[in-house]
Amino acid sequence: MKKILPLLLLAMLVVSGFGQSDTSNQDIKTNWNFGALPTITFDTDLGFQYGALVNLFYYGDGSRYPSYNHSLYFEVSRFTKGSAINRFYYDSDQLIKGLQTTFDISYLTDQAYDFYGFNGYDAVVNPGWNDAESPDYKSRMFYKYDRKLFRMKLDLQGKLPINNMRWVTGFNLQNFSIASVDVDRLNEGKEGDDVLPEQNGLFERYQQWGIISPVEAEGGFIPTLKAGLVYDTRDNRPNPMKGMWTEAVIEAAPEFIGSASSFAKFALIHRQYFTIIPNDLSFVYRLAYQSTIAGNVPFYYQSQVMTSFLTGALSEGLGGAKSIRGINRNRVVGDGFFYGNVELRSKIVRFRFINNNFYIGLNAFTDFGRTTHKIDVEKFITNLSIDEKADYFDIGSEEFHVSYGAGLRIVMNENFVISADYGRAVDARDGTQGIYIGLNYLF
Repeated sequence: MKKILPLLLLAMLVVSGFGQSDTSNQDIKTNWNFGALPTITFDTDLGFQYGALVNLFYYGDGSRYPSYNHSLYFEVSRFTKGSAINRFYYDSDQLIKGLQTTFDISYLTDQAYDFYGFNGYDAVVNPGWNDAESPDYKSRMFYKYDRKLFRMKLDLQGKLPINNMRWVTGFNLQNFSIASVDVDRLNEGKEGDDVLPEQNGLFERYQQWGIISPVEAEGGFIPTLKAGLVYDTRDNRPNPMKGMWTEAVIEAAPEFIGSASSFAKFALIHRQYFTIIPNDLSFVYRLAYQSTIAGNVPFYYQSQVMTSFLTGALSEGLGGAKSIRGINRNRVVGDGFFYGNVELRSKIVRFRFINNNFYIGLNAFTDFGRTTHKIDVEKFITNLSIDEKADYFDIGSEEFHVSYGAGLRIVMNENFVISADYGRAVDARDGTQGIYIGLNYLF
């Protein structure tokens, strides 16, 4: 964690903004305001991130502050483990009067995307196989594959006659390009023990056994339509102190609009916020259930976690920065799953800096989740030897995956949030720990 603190201090120093402050109340922001950062962050799963991001907020005359009229987010960054983010995100309730409009267009690449199999603990993970210091070592890329994702996402929300109730609809285009890890490329410039061996990893073995079909193995184009209901009484969107935010949505990918597979999923997400000390301390939680209700979902889409509002470049798991912090990314993948997060959030210091309002917050959390409906793998492994089954499968062992940890937040003008979380896995089958530095509260 010592290596992470200088990055947070650097981030805090380079945050800057412009805009006018109301002369009668220096806490009110008007017109344009922005947070700009060199993206020097760290994620246990992705490595160190470098690049740049800008988040522009327009507050108008300030009468709605801390609510903004428009938010525009731009990011171009790279991670040392081979990932890249090229993203534009827009959010506004003023672009079209009466509608909440969010739009995202992204191109996301990952040379070593995590793949641990299906159904949580039913899939055995052998830590020594990707640990170069272990006598059981096979390859650091054993539990990886190469993924490139293009995404264009539009969500609209409008009011219903019932107080705080809204309808939600959306259109999402995602194109997945999947391949084995390009070991030759990763070995460029490496010597000795750093050279990755040629090795069939879990992704290749799942293909050999027929669990992943040849058609799915290369990815595909998945356009989806979404419709649902939202109930929202939050007092502040980035970090509410009271209220609730619940949504029930159905997402469908019909073949007649060009989807590589035809399926439908349902998600129910409930978030609630309680004030313990006004303005300073809150207790919050999120409970979510997601499951396939029709059709066959390609394996590369099963890790997608449905949401109407992205708090980061990706919403997938379970495991990692946006779902169960501290356990391996994508450790829990199934045809249906349940997950939750419980947090105690505090605001310990408030101050003004470079003509902007800041606060520093601390949070403690526990995260949990498990599969509720499994992907059928048993029919594909009947011909495996007893030893081979034991190396890769422990059918029937799935249970809750749990982690715990703490985090730090540096927040400018209530909306631009620099975040750092440290989580630990309770069970060694999920890994050991994770450090995640990025933007925004989890929910």
